[in-house]
Amino acid sequence: MTVYIFDGSFEGFLTALFEFYERKPGRIQLVLQSHFQPGLLEEPFEVITDPAKSTRVWKGLQAKLSPDWQKRFYTAFLSEVPDFFQHLFEAACYIFDHAKGAEHNYGNPALLAVAQMDRSVHREKHRMEAFIRFQETADGIFYAPIEPDYNVLPLISRFCKNRYADQQWIIYDLKRKYGLFYDLQTVAEVSFEMIPEAKTAGTYLPEQLLDSQEHLYALLWNDYFKSTNIPARKNMKLHIQHVPKRYWKYLTEKKGKN
Repeated sequence: MTVYIFDGSFEGFLTALFEFYERKPGRIQLVLQSHFQPGLLEEPFEVITDPAKSTRVWKGLQAKLSPDWQKRFYTAFLSEVPDFFQHLFEAACYIFDHAKGAEHNYGNPALLAVAQMDRSVHREKHRMEAFIRFQETADGIFYAPIEPDYNVLPLISRFCKNRYADQQWIIYDLKRKYGLFYDLQTVAEVSFEMIPEAKTAGTYLPEQLLDSQEHLYALLWNDYFKSTNIPARKNMKLHIQHVPKRYWKYLTEKKGKN
């Protein structure tokens, strides 16, 4: 079997599709470059990302897919789950090989997998929109670190720009080592060499980097949550279902809790 090795980018994925239809090697396995391990019975083929080829393939998919499914396709890709790329590849081939509207055939395992992954990524997107907690730095920029299961920064960019339009902010994905910076006009991608990580809830930036009033805002936020809490209605199982513990270290209101 031929193994197509790509760099993990969306353009690289689309280029792999182009090469597949150009070369017609039969059934292939699509593998991330970072996860590739040579095998005795496999023939590796390195996909060189080509913007012209990827643009051509994406236009072809757009002609076949409804606008809703175009979004689903890209959203599912942002899962970055290594084993899922094969499903996405097979779904794209199914779309190309059948008449327009084929994406609605959920009897196809690959299309079903794409629809399910789209829901999972969107669920993580909504959680990140709800769980972002900023700390104001000494230079007036609001900073919030996140570690989502999936690469949802491209999906929350517009929401955050509209919701936090009156302040400069950085939302940084610690897992993927890049973030979004809003300068009151546009949102741009940024990357830093050294980024502090949360040790305990609500303490992800050193005190010397924070605005002098930041600790007071944190106290007010905690007091608000305490005042609105009703102990008799406490349902920790339901709470954890909606706010999983893996997010707690970035929530100011969870400071001091396990």
